[in-house]
Amino acid sequence: MKIWAKVLKHHKIVQEAVREFPARPFDAEGWGQLIAELVKPLDLASPVLLNKHVQELYRFNRTWFTQADFIESISFDRFELEIFPEKKKDKTVEYRFGDDESEA
Repeated sequence: MKIWAKVLKHHKIVQEAVREFPARPFDAEGWGQLIAELVKPLDLASPVLLNKHVQELYRFNRTWFTQADFIESISFDRFELEIFPEKKKDKTVEYRFGDDESEA
């Protein structure tokens, strides 16, 4: 799973990072650890993770944090997380016509 973390100011991306993780977390604690790893290279404080954010990540593959979600004052408008869609593995379909046993 790849996540794109973006810092936006006046609707423009001022910082970004893409990071790959082995699996999608299922709870707020797992997402909290993942977000803590994402904010390090961007030199940001970790936002307060609410159930709303976890639900948005689960349902829409994206969420954002504003000043209200940070304890400290921030110098940007939004911090967004977006999960890249995972590529589905190709499934090979084998077509068979007729009955193989009758041909043998």
